[in-house]
Amino acid sequence: MMAHHPEQGWSLLCNGVLVFEDTGDLLPDGQVIAPHRPLDAERVAPAA
Repeated sequence: MMAHHPEQGWSLLCNGVLVFEDTGDLLPDGQVIAPHRPLDAERVAPAA
């Protein structure tokens, strides 16, 4: 990980991908991967 900004909800990985807390991604070529949250509440981890 090159940069981590939890207060803003994003991280920059060493491969140039921006990862957002809402599970969305922005790839280096500009392609967007929409947020993908599990629909099953049992699979969601509780906040620490």
